[in-house]
Amino acid sequence: MRIVFATGNEGKMREIRGILGGLGAEILSMKEAGVDGDIEENGTTFSENSMIKARGVYELIKNADAKAAQETIVLADDSGLEVDYLNKEPGIYSARYMGRDTSYTEKNNNIIERLNGVPDEKRTARFVCAISAVLPGGKELSTIGNMEGIIGHKIAGTGGFGYDPIFFLPQYGKTSAEISADEKNAISHRGKALREMAELLKAELA
Repeated sequence: MRIVFATGNEGKMREIRGILGGLGAEILSMKEAGVDGDIEENGTTFSENSMIKARGVYELIKNADAKAAQETIVLADDSGLEVDYLNKEPGIYSARYMGRDTSYTEKNNNIIERLNGVPDEKRTARFVCAISAVLPGGKELSTIGNMEGIIGHKIAGTGGFGYDPIFFLPQYGKTSAEISADEKNAISHRGKALREMAELLKAELA
């Protein structure tokens, strides 16, 4: 059995292999599996979008090689930032917020400006990650993980990516761009969703 994860992001693949490595399956990115294709994510939630992606990639594999599909589990994720004061924006549009080509420095500054003068207790936010799996035979699984925090008053830190430099974690007194990779993996939204998915897959593969 092999697992194909619908991503080309190497940083993400390292985290995935670290958490799912104990399943005894080969873990491949789409590129490593020779799968190429764009899936339109037109869902209204993170869970819907991750499932649309997982189903789409599974269909691509099945259409290319039906036998290979019988030995493949496809996983996909969708994640983003929800800011409560901004009616949970940018939400599922996190990657496309203010346009795909807009830098995250601009996106982060825009969010900070929109929260100018808003007190900490109203700056609550979370990173959300939904992970979906499509198994041979058509069974589907879903998990979701959150990382809670607040939006900081300034950009801080050079670790992580995306919205990490404005996502302040009160328990650390730092943004998620200032904590170590190990600290982040222990509490991250993707880590939580992946660990839960690992348990579900372990039961399926047993």
